[in-house]
Amino acid sequence: SFPGGRRDPADGDAVATALRETREELGVTVAATSVWGQLRTLPDRHGMTVAPIVANLGSLEALTLNPNPDEVEEVFTLPLAHLLREENQGYTHFRTASGYGYTLPVFLNGPHKVWGLTAIITELTLELLVPGRY
Repeated sequence: SFPGGRRDPADGDAVATALRETREELGVTVAATSVWGQLRTLPDRHGMTVAPIVANLGSLEALTLNPNPDEVEEVFTLPLAHLLREENQGYTHFRTASGYGYTLPVFLNGPHKVWGLTAIITELTLELLVPGRY
């Protein structure tokens, strides 16, 4: 999943929360000027509202990650070209106990499967970055 967490009282807004969480979880300091914007808010499965923030981190090869082992088990990245290949895209169908059904995107990458809210945010980002190709 992406870095994230609850807003602290010291956070001024969703962007400040995202930048702080990225620093705390991945050891990466992102300047506010690198933020491109906020995607539409989404509900999570616990009833919380998630405000995805999109930022340009620059070249991943030049990025030094220092993940917090208390919060991050593993870090991996997926190139945009990989996410755009049809064979790496799919959908998962869910049905609740009450019979309500819904479909969510999923992205495949070897042992890693991007699903749930992370896949929804990835899909929304792809729709903005490469309209017409995704």
